[in-house]
Amino acid sequence: MNKLNLEDVLVIDIETVPLKSAYEELDPIWQSLWAKKAKILDRDEGKSAANWYERAGIYAEFGKVICIGAGIYYKENSKLKIKVKSFENDDEKELLKAFINFLKMHYNGTNHLLCAHNGKEFDFPYLCRRILVNGLLLPAILQIGNKKPWEIQHLDTMELWKFGDYKNFTSLNLLANLFNIPTPKDDIDGSMVRSVYWEENDLQRIANYCKKDVATTARLLARLQLNATIEDEDVHIV
Repeated sequence: MNKLNLEDVLVIDIETVPLKSAYEELDPIWQSLWAKKAKILDRDEGKSAANWYERAGIYAEFGKVICIGAGIYYKENSKLKIKVKSFENDDEKELLKAFINFLKMHYNGTNHLLCAHNGKEFDFPYLCRRILVNGLLLPAILQIGNKKPWEIQHLDTMELWKFGDYKNFTSLNLLANLFNIPTPKDDIDGSMVRSVYWEENDLQRIANYCKKDVATTARLLARLQLNATIEDEDVHIV
């Protein structure tokens, strides 16, 4: 197997929220559709569809992407470094267009890879679904149809850590602490994104949080694949 060239890898993380700020803002058809989903989620907890709606953002049928963080590896004086930027927009279609154009310009080759923590279960499929919902074409790097498993251009740090063991979810926060990588959970966490967006209207705060997650994932990938430590001063967040 060829050694992974991290400069071919784009590390991403997405932040998502429910399409509306509250269940009551949905039209009757979508209220009915969510109520059916909530009934499956409830499992005898006795919560209403409205109470369950705070979780709607994790489902691509009921949520939208508001931010995509992107971590870019590069070398300077033979030293591996990371630059982290973000795409954020209240208009999901414009956000996705900008990200797709970025991929087409910089990560459009068969040698390129996308990486995310739990990306194969969440980030990659969520992006694909929302791209199609918005009437856009999937970029080549997100395509998995008619590809052999080894042709799919996706890496997942959680999958790499499992080493074939599929029984447990391992959080990015846990692995960051395990490998002495600064944790990104110093301001908000994923459970707060909905309220920060819909109640505080602070998309920039979410973008800052997202970029910290990306930096952590990128540093973790370097440890898992190359046993390389990327120091704080070599992470440039823009």
